[in-house]
Amino acid sequence: MQRYILSRVVQSVFMLFGVLLIIFLMLRLSGDPASLMVSRNATPEQIEAIREKMGFNRPFIVQFADFVGGALTGDFGMSTRHRQPALQLILERLPGTIELATASLLLAMLIGIPLGLLGGSNPGGFWDILCRGTGLIGQTIPNFWLALILILVFAVNLRWFPSFGRETWQFFGLTLPTKSVILPAFSLGLFTMGQLVRFTRSAVMEIKSEDFVRTAYSKGLLDKHIYIRHILRNASIPLISVLGVQFGYLLSGSIYIETIFSWPGLGNLLAEAIGNRDFALVQAIAFFASLVVITLSLLSDIAYGLADPRIRYGD
Repeated sequence: MQRYILSRVVQSVFMLFGVLLIIFLMLRLSGDPASLMVSRNATPEQIEAIREKMGFNRPFIVQFADFVGGALTGDFGMSTRHRQPALQLILERLPGTIELATASLLLAMLIGIPLGLLGGSNPGGFWDILCRGTGLIGQTIPNFWLALILILVFAVNLRWFPSFGRETWQFFGLTLPTKSVILPAFSLGLFTMGQLVRFTRSAVMEIKSEDFVRTAYSKGLLDKHIYIRHILRNASIPLISVLGVQFGYLLSGSIYIETIFSWPGLGNLLAEAIGNRDFALVQAIAFFASLVVITLSLLSDIAYGLADPRIRYGD
């Protein structure tokens, strides 16, 4: 088990270094960073001043070393638009993104896992048809298109939910979301819901054919005991890694949804940074989102190893 965890940690470190290299290169492949950060009417002297100030005139390897050192210490420079440290802006918007991603994941789990369990338990039946349909819809409908439809129906016509913004309320010192999170959470979590439905259905159908399940039936155990103690318990083991990856996707892939719903999170901040050509802030958000995905993937792999005896004992 220790060797398994160590190998995953080493892989995560290499992935993080690769992400740093990709972020550093991608933002420079579009052209001279200094010329992109100024207006079109800027003089060559102004461009050269920006290049000197941001260090773009230094050797390439020196720039990359400074970027890696700054990323590892949390120093991504100052936002040219907000005149604040990039990390400070990220930490200010982070709670909104965590709230939206958590609500999306919970919504996807509450609908996707039970529906997948019902579909896998009754292949070819009504619940199985509904399960496969939900999985297909969840993985084919673009979330930004769904968001616009939900706003038109439930916010504009029915007026059940607000169409934009983030509202909260205080409960014993805790900041809790209101119904303003429902539409963006459903739009963002639909793809994850489709993944969970299909994955749970496949896992249940596969586990039902195992020998230990047939043995449990032959002993005369009740269906609910078999599903809880054997089928659902074993199906939940691979779901751990899926949930970790999907939560990372929800945290880092909400740029369209946050922009459509004017949700004050990292996705909305990234869209603003790209539009304003805020070089330091774009780099900081891209690195932070990648770090979250890699960390969650590592934690889910470790949790999967702890839950699965075959990995724990090196089988």
